[in-house]
Amino acid sequence: MAIVIQPYRPEHEPAVAEFNQRLREAGEHANMVFFRYAEPRWLRREPDSRIYNEFFVAIDNGVVRGGYALKTQDFLFPDGSVRPISYFHHPLSEGIVNKAHGMVGTLLLRDAMTRAPLLYCLGMGGYENPLPQMLIRLGWTHCPVPFFFRILYPNRFLRQIRPLRQSPLRRLLMDLAAFTGAGWAGLKLVDYYRELTAARTRATTLNEVATFDEAADALWEQAKQTCSFTAVRDGEALRVLYPSVETHLTRIEVKRDGTPLGWSVVGERRKDAKYGDMRVGSVVDCWTVPGEALAVVRAATATLERQGFDLILTNQSHQLWCDAFRSAGYLPGPSNFIFAASKKLAELLTPFEEVRPRMHFTRADGDGLPKNF
Repeated sequence: MAIVIQPYRPEHEPAVAEFNQRLREAGEHANMVFFRYAEPRWLRREPDSRIYNEFFVAIDNGVVRGGYALKTQDFLFPDGSVRPISYFHHPLSEGIVNKAHGMVGTLLLRDAMTRAPLLYCLGMGGYENPLPQMLIRLGWTHCPVPFFFRILYPNRFLRQIRPLRQSPLRRLLMDLAAFTGAGWAGLKLVDYYRELTAARTRATTLNEVATFDEAADALWEQAKQTCSFTAVRDGEALRVLYPSVETHLTRIEVKRDGTPLGWSVVGERRKDAKYGDMRVGSVVDCWTVPGEALAVVRAATATLERQGFDLILTNQSHQLWCDAFRSAGYLPGPSNFIFAASKKLAELLTPFEEVRPRMHFTRADGDGLPKNF
């Protein structure tokens, strides 16, 4: 019997549980499982929803062999139009543990492209992974989204950052740098130089808020022309993405003389072995009126520093935000966070090399919310 891909319904939940169990037994990562419940716990679709998730499963004679999710949201396009597009995420195939089902991943993507021709992917863990390789073969337009980090506590970073401590010699040198204070002095010197050469900004105030109000609508209207392509970030969208019940996120409003300049959302990343015991914060999302990105970045950084984080990470596609993070003392690093657009979507983003520098994508535009960013 041919595999049929259909919307995930409650009656499929036992078969999905069995699918997840097979993945676990094959040694896959504990988080490499499909959604337990058919009804999304985040971004559930309501009659008037503009941002929502939908789940789909691949059924083989009653057995689930895979699944994927689509997040649909309004985007602003280079021509000034606003239209909904979909984000393809959480694709899982039994083919990753059983070659007999190797075609399931391709079927999932084809099904998603049929349901949502204006489709994008984001993240994917690097170009060496199967999904981005498949997208390249299909002729999708793609680029990495720049990655930045700022070290707040150098000694903890030197002792805990596992990808940089792979050899005995490196471990020895990094431990020595931490013990003598040379690492701390060197990294602080970099921070000082960046701050010294950065543009000056007038004093601002920051307020942590439980929810975004109508000021976010005005900021959206004032700044949207600075972006060639971005998810709509008006007040309604922000209240859906960052509801007050998600208390692990900190919402920051930045003002000068009572006038709103921008906002950011920050939070703690999920534990990851490569960061050891460090507390790792993230600038999840951000927005600003023209010319004030550095002020917003500094407010977000000050908040995470006050909250006691050791390291801050962010991904930013817009050139102005990249410049602001560099000016605020962030260092660039290799990015495994990839943006890819289907052929139908890419047709609306031409010429892509001109659109790309002003695209505004952050971790929030992927599948990381509400807690895995």
